[in-house]
Amino acid sequence: MLDKLAKILVVDDEPQIRRLLRVSLTAHQYQVSEAISGKEALAAAASESPDLMLLDLGLPDEDGLAVIRQLREWSHLPVIVLSVRSHEKDKISALDLGANDYVDKPFSMGELLARIRAALRQKIQSEGLEPVFHCGALTIDFTKRQVAVGGQEIKLTPKEYDLLRVLAVKAGRVLTHSQLLREVWGEEYRDDTQYLRVYIGQLRQKIEENPSLPQYILTESGVGYRMRVFS
Repeated sequence: MLDKLAKILVVDDEPQIRRLLRVSLTAHQYQVSEAISGKEALAAAASESPDLMLLDLGLPDEDGLAVIRQLREWSHLPVIVLSVRSHEKDKISALDLGANDYVDKPFSMGELLARIRAALRQKIQSEGLEPVFHCGALTIDFTKRQVAVGGQEIKLTPKEYDLLRVLAVKAGRVLTHSQLLREVWGEEYRDDTQYLRVYIGQLRQKIEENPSLPQYILTESGVGYRMRVFS
């Protein structure tokens, strides 16, 4: 099923909190994945390409502050801290390390949803993106994670969307195979060019009128791919 809104990674070791967030966020059309430890959180951030992380500080294997510190070494993923720690020093530490926001537990779901929307808007603005990308008949709504060609909605897998999004964000620029593999799948896939070719082929089958003569995703022989820019 096509993702209607952003993907949110919930990191908390309390089953009741994860269930509450999963039910509430899913009801608002967000896709939700979960992690119960710092190690799982960092692995999911790298492999699942979420749009936002909700992070508890009291994790079983390491403090959430350490997770933020490690994440910020390689990612600008928005992080909203959800924590029972309400001391000012904890909030300052989290924000200084790179958290985008801090919400005390227990929290109001309405307030949390507003904070999530604000963080996602900031993410789009910081990337210098318009909310909707247009390229000929192709449109990509970055907020809703929705893709259409000629007004007809196209169903993409999460990874297909992530790959298309990277190409669209840098439309007109040649992206090497290793750049695309690192950004979409992670550093360990940087040399797996055949894997990338398979996904490019799948995307072309879905968005191109004639996949053998692509108009949107162009091949730069021996180098990589480029999203064509035209009105």
